Amino acid sequence: MKRSTLLLHLRRHGCVLKREGAAHSPAHSLWTNPSTGATEAVPRHTEIGNNLARKICRGLGIPEVGQ
Repeated sequence: MKRSTLLLHLRRHGCVLKREGAAHSPAHSLWTNPSTGATEAVPRHTEIGNNLARKICRGLGIPEVGQ
């Protein structure tokens, strides 16, 4: 799935960008769900695997993408 699709899904469910990671390793953005306090790392690749997207959504306590 496209990273932009996942980020749009996160925003629609109330998640916000906490901070960007380092320029090199690890190249992740940290997203948080203010209602639960959960935080997940989202890689900065243009394509993100469906299993990883499901794991990120579960970790933030929001519905999976496409549901």
